[in-house]
Amino acid sequence: MFRSRRAGLVRRLWRQRCAAASPEDGPSALKLAAHALFKKLKDEELELLVQVVESRGAWESGCVLAPRGDPRGVKQVPPQVLLCRLFRWPDLHQSHELKHLCYCAGGQGSCGDLAVLCCNPHHFSRLAVPETPPPPYLKASCGPSWPDEPQHPSTQLLEFSYNGGDWCDTSLSWSTIKDGCWCKLAYWEYRTRVGRLYAVHEASVNVFCELPWGSGFCLAQLPAAYRSCAVRRARGKIGRGLLLSREPGGVWVYNRSEHPIFVSSPTLSPPGACRLTVLKVQPGYSAKVFDYQWAGDREGWQLPREGPCDPHSVRISFAKGWGPCYSRQFITSCPCWLEVLLNQPH
Repeated sequence: MFRSRRAGLVRRLWRQRCAAASPEDGPSALKLAAHALFKKLKDEELELLVQVVESRGAWESGCVLAPRGDPRGVKQVPPQVLLCRLFRWPDLHQSHELKHLCYCAGGQGSCGDLAVLCCNPHHFSRLAVPETPPPPYLKASCGPSWPDEPQHPSTQLLEFSYNGGDWCDTSLSWSTIKDGCWCKLAYWEYRTRVGRLYAVHEASVNVFCELPWGSGFCLAQLPAAYRSCAVRRARGKIGRGLLLSREPGGVWVYNRSEHPIFVSSPTLSPPGACRLTVLKVQPGYSAKVFDYQWAGDREGWQLPREGPCDPHSVRISFAKGWGPCYSRQFITSCPCWLEVLLNQPH
């Protein structure tokens, strides 16, 4: 590649950097480190990096392979940390804050060459950690309030049971899944299931409304007889949605959208918990939302205030949280949510 062509690509990359820099990175030090790394990339790797950064990871791209070792001008910063800090998260510090996405073939030398590793910033996510919760949301009424949504005979409703003075919602059971897939997905709007179950046979699946390139479970194609303004607003925030993947030991979710998602599953809650934990996953973050080993110890468990819980299900709400810190006490009060019904591993 002509030198002027490479220089043009480098200028395009530099224009895409995050506006803010971490305190320990002065503008000149960061620029020196980045340009030193760009020089080590092959021509095709540099072109691919430009495409990935300018599209902001809108499509599942290939790996950008860089030599292992630290670029000149930066102290002990691996290439993937440098590029993730430059183009995605200026406050990133260490590599252990990152996770390779499931479709990355160049992580930890899995591409077959131990001398290089992938530094594509959109092949990584940050790890979600539980937040310190705010005080519980207080309402004049202590009981749950169900949304005043019109129902239609063509849709399936979520069933409820009343036990010990508290409402408990029960939906679909993993025991009904017998066709060989590792999970099925059910999309809900409040208490109404929309569309059919979506069977997942591949190791990962995209769930989205608007994805420029790619395939998976497209929620935009699901018809509904009626959608309230709240549902339409929530659906408008799904965008690129999420990536759900089955990986060794458990199930991970990566938030590809521009708004947070909220997740609960039996294995997110510590032993002895009085209610399900709801984890907030910010855009660009990943979380292990189901642990097969932990689930094996929780067969038939139940929460004191919520009744029996399916130990093989995960629930994900788009943009709206629920639980003791929100006005919505149950996920059935969320306008758009996803239920992941897992098969037990053999």
